[in-house]
Amino acid sequence: MSKPVVLVLCTGNSCRSQMAEGFLRHLAGDLFEVQSAGSRPTGQVHPQAVAAMAEVGIDISGHESKSMDRFLKRAIQTVFVVCDSADRECPTFPGQTQRYFWGFRDPAGVAPELKAEEFRRVRDQIGQVFGAWVAGYREGKASQSMET
Repeated sequence: MSKPVVLVLCTGNSCRSQMAEGFLRHLAGDLFEVQSAGSRPTGQVHPQAVAAMAEVGIDISGHESKSMDRFLKRAIQTVFVVCDSADRECPTFPGQTQRYFWGFRDPAGVAPELKAEEFRRVRDQIGQVFGAWVAGYREGKASQSMET
């Protein structure tokens, strides 16, 4: 049986959604097929996103920036939107049962001398939010198992 698909969306699919995808794969890759996409993908994963995630032991260097159009005909269980722009542009996907919006500041949009620090700050926020979601999901699954 295939795993349910979760999709993380942002505009460029180069920073925030890539970091969230990395955390979700790391924390819940046993539960879900994790993907990310952008409403207007840049075509690359930002090097500072790769570096920031490497600092916490998660390798996203093999990720690719892709369009959300690639997923419009796929059954997506859960959609996570991580920026305001993508929130406005987000379609409904087939099979979608849950949609969450957690807006994170774009770390690429700060002054060059602040970028590394901002990538770390946003990375840590994303890790906290998605870590809590995964913990709650696992707890809910455990409770369901005990009831049956």
